[in-house]
Amino acid sequence: MSEFISIAIIVLAAIVHASLQLGLGCLLLLYHESAGKHIKSKTRNLIGSFISGVGSIVFLLLATACFVVSNIFSGALSMPVLAAVIGVLVALAIVMWFFYYRRGTTTELWLPQVVAKFINGRAKVTNSNTEAFSLGVMTSFAELPITIILLLLAGNSVLELDPMYQPLMVAFFTIIVIIPLIILNLMIRTGHNVVEIQKWRVRNKVFLRVVSGFGFLILGAFIFAFKILGVS
Repeated sequence: MSEFISIAIIVLAAIVHASLQLGLGCLLLLYHESAGKHIKSKTRNLIGSFISGVGSIVFLLLATACFVVSNIFSGALSMPVLAAVIGVLVALAIVMWFFYYRRGTTTELWLPQVVAKFINGRAKVTNSNTEAFSLGVMTSFAELPITIILLLLAGNSVLELDPMYQPLMVAFFTIIVIIPLIILNLMIRTGHNVVEIQKWRVRNKVFLRVVSGFGFLILGAFIFAFKILGVS
């Protein structure tokens, strides 16, 4: 039962992580800018490198979170720390509902203007696979203030599993996080219009932020029930 709970927390944290929109928005921008300058194969390579960058840094960040929990928290988050984590998850749910998106009919996010301009600028001038990979890494780092708590929780749960399966679960978490990027890439490759996809994101902005906010709440409630109260 305890292993099932640990796996469930890993999956829930990964799904909440995957619901965030910075990576998707940056991928759309990269595709839009690249499609007008390069042949299709070049653009596809850039998109693939971007997704690889996101996946690689998520994998490394989760591995780092496992290291932090193992060495700083003595192998497991204590009850007081988990209680504090639940409070942070509730706060993040509120952030998602009211502050994650900026006001207006766009999908502009909470990022400081200087960071947003830097990422937009890099997306517009990215011409090589290395630059696209680096853009994916930077995008993941930019959203770290929100995702760090998810990584910490997932890292704690990974360490609760048999050591034989820990690398597999880190990889599994990473795959779940990048699935929306892979799906978006496949949609574009099969003929879906980038402009229409962006319009859909704008129309459904409220729905997306509500779902993400509830994701944080559900994760917090799950941890409260099974880790704090010890429901079995």
